[in-house]
Amino acid sequence: MSKKIFSLLILSLALLFSCTTQNAVEEPVTEEDTHIYMYGIPIDLYFEESGQVGRGDYFSTILDRYGVPQKTAYELAQISKDVFDVKNIQVGRNYHAYFDETDTSRALAYFVYENSQQSIVRYTLKDTLAVELFEKEMVSALKYAEVEINSSLWNDIIDAGHSPLLAIKLSDIYAWAIDFFALQKGDRFCALFDEISIDDKVMDIGTVYYSVFTHSNTDYKCFYFDEGDGGNKYWNENGESMKKAFLKAPLSYTRISSGFTYARRHPITRKVQPHTGVDYAAPYGTPVVTIGDGVVTSAKNEGAGGLTVRIKHNSVYRTAYLHLSRFGQGIKAGARVSQGQVIGYVGSTGQSTGAHLDFRVWKNDTPINPLTMDSPPANPVKEENKEAFEKAKTDALALRDRMMVGEYYKKLVIDPLSVSGSF
Repeated sequence: MSKKIFSLLILSLALLFSCTTQNAVEEPVTEEDTHIYMYGIPIDLYFEESGQVGRGDYFSTILDRYGVPQKTAYELAQISKDVFDVKNIQVGRNYHAYFDETDTSRALAYFVYENSQQSIVRYTLKDTLAVELFEKEMVSALKYAEVEINSSLWNDIIDAGHSPLLAIKLSDIYAWAIDFFALQKGDRFCALFDEISIDDKVMDIGTVYYSVFTHSNTDYKCFYFDEGDGGNKYWNENGESMKKAFLKAPLSYTRISSGFTYARRHPITRKVQPHTGVDYAAPYGTPVVTIGDGVVTSAKNEGAGGLTVRIKHNSVYRTAYLHLSRFGQGIKAGARVSQGQVIGYVGSTGQSTGAHLDFRVWKNDTPINPLTMDSPPANPVKEENKEAFEKAKTDALALRDRMMVGEYYKKLVIDPLSVSGSF
């Protein structure tokens, strides 16, 4: 090898080494980010002040309290229009102001408005003005509850450390089997369910996988199973729908003021006569719903019965709802109604001494006691799905057993964009 070629080779190697070394020196060194973030803000670097929107407050007046010029507030409102219209801020909503602790001028760096339980609007004032909408993280956790009724379902669930929303969920599931306004001391239930929360605040009760409600010494078991046809999802242990042809009661009431009897002294006429219905005492204006699908045969003032809605459900059953204060929207003779639809509101029209609903049921044109009537179930689990249903039962019971001894816990972060109609 000639001396000239050798010199060029050494020079090339030197340049290559120089470039490699330079690149290595200039490569940035990354450090672990240990800051605490909320709404995309490293809140441990900022001083926070919180407040609530008061009466007479506007977006600009709130920012003015923190020294933000009117011009800046106006510019933020303009760029915010496609994200959130500042005219829609509501009294009572929370907001948070963040100030850079190293900034001696104590200029507002971020302003956060809680638009709802699920979303917040973040306004950036430092460097470049910006507006961004953040969806709060929803978490679904598997829970197991055992509650005995001592005072009320609502209070006893709270005393047991669970959300009262569970009472609403269970009352929906068992609406066809249990009268939740007639619960007795000693009734009890256990349930395996998903609890959905945001910022550790329970927002909803999701799927109830398994439950047993013991009422009047009778166990009512329920299992979750989705047939995939958009229909019923809750069944008893025999694969029969928890839904029935008729609801247990047509309203949420305070008490039963008069029962079914053929010998009652009328409170106004003082005559002893049959009362072939049940009187539910309830506040004036309480919504009254039809206990089942059917057709309205009449909706009119019937004198002593006051404003009355009569419904024919099928060739066997008819119902009537008396002493209403007014009819529900679209309720008139010939109108088709669906189970749970509001057909009127509690009143005291006709011969009545106070606000209540007189509810009556006929079976084959014979009056029957609404409190003791049996209601046929809806369609059972389809034959082709019975094997899958049995597996769902087995899985639910196994999961219940594991939850009872604390061996299992599920926590699932939910994408807010994938959830609709629950909040």
